[in-house]
Amino acid sequence: MVLDKLAQLNVQTKPVEPLVEGGAQIQQVLNIECLTDFSDAPLLNIKFRYGGALQNLTLKLPVTINKFFQPTEMASHDFFQRWKQLSQPQQEAQKIFKANHSMDTEVLKAKLLGLGTALLENVDPNPENYVCAGVIQTKSQQVGCLLRLEPNGQAQMYRLTLRCSKDSVSMRLCELLAHQF
Repeated sequence: MVLDKLAQLNVQTKPVEPLVEGGAQIQQVLNIECLTDFSDAPLLNIKFRYGGALQNLTLKLPVTINKFFQPTEMASHDFFQRWKQLSQPQQEAQKIFKANHSMDTEVLKAKLLGLGTALLENVDPNPENYVCAGVIQTKSQQVGCLLRLEPNGQAQMYRLTLRCSKDSVSMRLCELLAHQF
C-alpha cells in the first residue's frame, strides 16, 4: 500500500503485515494532518497478487478540506460583523443551484452539521436561512469560514454563499458543498 504524497498533507501510517490470507481482513490506520489548504484528494495505491498476477488498485480517499473544520459558535451580531469584514470579492464564492435532494429541514441541518461547522440557530434575520461558522485548522494557518444557505422551497433551489479568510478556500468549498444539497 502506497499513499501518493501531497505537499499539503502529512500522512502517517502504521505498518501492517505484508501477507494477507484469502478471506482475511486487515485494518490500516491513517493519521492525516492538514499542512495547508488543498484541492485534490489523496490517492491510495494498493498492490497485491491475485491468481499469481500483480494487481494495482488506486482509490481516492474521501479526504476533503472540510474534514479539518473546527466548529465556531458565535452570536448574530458577531456573525454579521465578521461577514462584513470578509467583503473582498475574492473572499466570497456563491452558487445558485437546483436542489438535488429533499429540502427537509432536519436533513439539511444534519448535512450542515456533517460538514464540521457549527450550525448557528436564530442568527439570520430570515428564519428559513441557515448559517454556519467554522475554522479550518492547518499547520500553517487558520482559515475562518462563514456559510449562508438560502433555500427557496417554491423553486426547489438554493443560494449558497461562502466567505472565507483565504480566497482559494471559498471557491473550493462552494463547489464541494453545492453537491451536498
